[in-house]
Amino acid sequence: MAWRFKASKYKNAAPIVPKAEACVREICVGSYQTYGNNIAASAAFMAFNWEHSGSSVAVLPLDDCGRKSKTMPLLHGHTDTVTDLKFSPFHDGLLATASQDCLVKIWHIPEKGLEQSLSDPEAVFSHKQRRVETVGFHPTADGLMYSTAAGCVALFDIAAQKEIFSNNEHPEVIQSASWREDGTVLATSCKDKCVRIFDPRAAGSPIQMVAESHQSIKDSRVVWLGNQSRILTTGFDAARLRQVIIRDIRNFNTPEKTLELDCSTGILMPLFDPDTNMLFLAGKGDTTINYLEITDKDPYLIEGLRHTGEQTKGACLVPKRALKVMEAEVNRVLQLTSNMVIPIMYQVPRKTYRDFHADLYPETTGYKTELIASEWLNGTNQAVPKMNLDPAKREHGDEPIIPRLGPKPFSSNTGDVSFDKVFAVPVAPGSHENISTVGQDNCGDAPAGGSKPDLIVEIEIQKNEPNVAGNGNGNGVQKSLTTSERRKSSADDDESSDKIFEQNSESSENSTEGEDRTDADLRRFSAVRSSIAERRRVYESRSKSQVDEKAQSPVPLRRESSKVEPLKPSQQLGGNSNVIPASGIENKRISVPEGKLLEEHRGKKSAMEAAFSAASIKRTSTVFGKVSKFRHLKGTPGHKSTHIENLRNLSRQIPGECNGFHANHERVAVPLAGPGGKIAIFELSRPGRLPDGVIPSLVNGSNIMDFQWDPFDAQRLAVACDDGIVKLWRIDEGGLTEPTNEPQGELTAHLDKIYFIRFHPLAADVLLTASYDMTIKIWDLRTMTEKCTLTGHTDQIFDFAWSPCGKLGASVCKDGKIRVYNPRKSETPIREGNGPVGTRGARITWALEGHYIVCTGFDKVSERQISVYNAQKLSAPLNTVRLDVSPSILIPFYDEDSSTLFVTGKGDSTIYCYEITDEESYICPLSHHRCSSLHQGLSFLTKNHCDVASVEFCKAYRLTNTTIEPLSFTVPRIKSELFQDDLFPPTRVTWLATLSAEDWFAGNDKSAPKVSLKPEGMDTLSSIQQVPAPVKKPEHTQFGNKSEYETNKQQEIQKSVSARMEYNTKLEQDDMEGVDENEWQE
Repeated sequence: MAWRFKASKYKNAAPIVPKAEACVREICVGSYQTYGNNIAASAAFMAFNWEHSGSSVAVLPLDDCGRKSKTMPLLHGHTDTVTDLKFSPFHDGLLATASQDCLVKIWHIPEKGLEQSLSDPEAVFSHKQRRVETVGFHPTADGLMYSTAAGCVALFDIAAQKEIFSNNEHPEVIQSASWREDGTVLATSCKDKCVRIFDPRAAGSPIQMVAESHQSIKDSRVVWLGNQSRILTTGFDAARLRQVIIRDIRNFNTPEKTLELDCSTGILMPLFDPDTNMLFLAGKGDTTINYLEITDKDPYLIEGLRHTGEQTKGACLVPKRALKVMEAEVNRVLQLTSNMVIPIMYQVPRKTYRDFHADLYPETTGYKTELIASEWLNGTNQAVPKMNLDPAKREHGDEPIIPRLGPKPFSSNTGDVSFDKVFAVPVAPGSHENISTVGQDNCGDAPAGGSKPDLIVEIEIQKNEPNVAGNGNGNGVQKSLTTSERRKSSADDDESSDKIFEQNSESSENSTEGEDRTDADLRRFSAVRSSIAERRRVYESRSKSQVDEKAQSPVPLRRESSKVEPLKPSQQLGGNSNVIPASGIENKRISVPEGKLLEEHRGKKSAMEAAFSAASIKRTSTVFGKVSKFRHLKGTPGHKSTHIENLRNLSRQIPGECNGFHANHERVAVPLAGPGGKIAIFELSRPGRLPDGVIPSLVNGSNIMDFQWDPFDAQRLAVACDDGIVKLWRIDEGGLTEPTNEPQGELTAHLDKIYFIRFHPLAADVLLTASYDMTIKIWDLRTMTEKCTLTGHTDQIFDFAWSPCGKLGASVCKDGKIRVYNPRKSETPIREGNGPVGTRGARITWALEGHYIVCTGFDKVSERQISVYNAQKLSAPLNTVRLDVSPSILIPFYDEDSSTLFVTGKGDSTIYCYEITDEESYICPLSHHRCSSLHQGLSFLTKNHCDVASVEFCKAYRLTNTTIEPLSFTVPRIKSELFQDDLFPPTRVTWLATLSAEDWFAGNDKSAPKVSLKPEGMDTLSSIQQVPAPVKKPEHTQFGNKSEYETNKQQEIQKSVSARMEYNTKLEQDDMEGVDENEWQE
């Protein structure tokens, strides 16, 4: 019995919580109904669910701290909540995520972490319409991953990108799974209240043992106690008390220890360290984290010090390799809360921390293994070699032991596996492969829609494919060069020229395998060249040179594919190429002619630099080299004295088709919460704090669907209700003084709900309504009669926009189509094309005098996007820019004078600004404006209300939760006292009606007149700029001769400078007294 009184070395391990400054703060984490821990950690990174939906994942360096921005780079890979996430035990940069969208995705995290948001995983595995519950990696075999969905256990070989095992014998949902440390068997807990021992390699049924466990169908967890023959489960008993049960598989049906705790509702997440037998129990929703020590004899569970702090959303252990062993840190728990990640260090008290305390750190499982998935599946068992945590015995001393961040190299004797088949590697920014296209003469199985927007090179392996050796593949499809081959080819032809890419020495130093391989090894088409590590290191080295050139955007944007012409036969690689194509390789997506680029590099280095700049990820607003005048636009909120404050009771139930806020130069309309469909009207001439009490409002009697001010009458407001009636209100001078429910007129437009209403931009008293009956009607408000009906929509109508000329209209629909109508001539669309595929919502507007259409919406992974179409050819967008993943619809406003597009969504804090051009890339980013708070709406005024004397080219009003504030967009100019006529061309008069409703319905068209915005008495910028008379330059027979004009000009400048300078040949030392000349002779 002496062991009972033997004190444990870890008995007094104390939790040490750092200060708030050392934690990750101001993050956004929700409450997720999943079986995962919501956070995972490797020796280099931490990853956790982001935002309330949980469909995105934040990845940060493990030692990161401080406040985090809501626009920081994320993993946007799933369309539903991420249920579980795990890092590979052998590669700190390899992350697996499982989601309710039935997919498991593999991500590679760069060495420096996420510098821009990622949406393209390295590999995707599907569970065939079943929600994935858990995911993880095998503890001894590299490249082997498991996941569970419903009652199915599946194993995947990441290297071969295929499912190698699947079993559906569990009768209910599998809630948790854990491998034994030696990787031989798996323990699972199931919703059928049973725990099982599972051997995927067993002959017959893989379920080896079954025992009844916690007698509640609520969540349960299982963890294998290292390499012992015991497992530990947590769950609830029949009385809903939380339980901890320890079982020995040698007597599986009888629990070895049962510990009942309390009746809290949060599942206990068991975190076990097999080296120290320390167990941490963190309950979801609890504020305490229990520490217990597990023994192999009674009492089995010994309670240690308990930590009490923030409410837990998730928790995980940090690998032992990343611990501060010189501070006696034996474990570290990352606690995920609603707004923080708290690293809790468990430290064993010692008198001194100068030396390494070897008694606290037994040898731990290492991070290198030679076992791969196929060998393990064939029956091979091989333990992972142990490693010593003593800094004196480690290569890098007391620094954290961080292995290679990419997947482990693998090889294949058959040659049918290569890196390109396993992973679709993003092409390095600035490389020649960054300009991609699909050849016209490609094979028939190529995608008909062209290449995806993302810059990814995919190479598919075809077995037993003849006709692919040599310099071509028989189909006229060009071979793309590898990085090492380009480097070798360039060096052989011109040793004095610079290399295309430089090796990243820092990346090489961090690699632990493959460091002694030469470039010759990489150049061979062998299994060595297929090494993931080698290709990853080359890619990261190429990417590093482009880090400083990334776009200065508040939200990282995904790069779009460059548009290049299809390859011509003459551009294919010729016989002088040094490339020997691999057997059986066929490119589905081809880069631009590498041979041609190499020839240009050998001949003209400047041509190579131009190619690099064209492929760079840095995008500037340029049109053939001309920088936009609005590139550095600046948004400035108005002074606080101009704000309307103390807003309250704002409505959050407005449909997505409504902008939720509308303003003109005199007043604003804001919907209020509560019954009756109330809209408050605030006079802009009376800013300040609103008095407490009842806010005067328009009582519509039904729920509000949309509302809009008459563009030609600042006192008339149209409100559409869910009963199909449009109510027209007239606001008296001075505004509302009391609530009213008597509109000026009512228009019974539809028998069903109305989606939205739109006034005509040129004709007075012309109103358009769109309804749930999938029709659009155009009304004459003078007679309250229907004039036109537009049909052709098959689903919900998201938006409609009139063209600037007032003749045409464009709509975007939930069926994924964009339609263009000529309402006075046809009730069916005259043109139709593909729009956004997302079904959350969309907006549409016209640009560049009606020649182009801009559409905002969502893609298939719910990422917000902006697309530009040619109004005459709607088959495909000219260009698409993707922003981020957010549920709010991007609402566009287009300023036709500056060709500037402003987009933002409800609940955003950033107003994104772009310039729409008629040349590639059609949509160019400008300086985005970040607001100090979230806004609920944004409404722009007409051009005649801009203060052009202050170089203000756009003015808007912004609605927040409590205020309405003006927002001014200006362009910095040095000579701001002059009228900037280059920024303010004559503008169309959109604030006065151009023609009447009668004339417009009769088929008459009239262009809006244009007026100058130049204030009286203000000089224009162009009038004072001296433009030199153009001088015709003579022809020169020799390069470098100066013209007579240039010579005369240079002489005049020299004379002018000489006349203004004092010319004196006397030196300062002439006035100084020196020695006698005779002294020098002596």
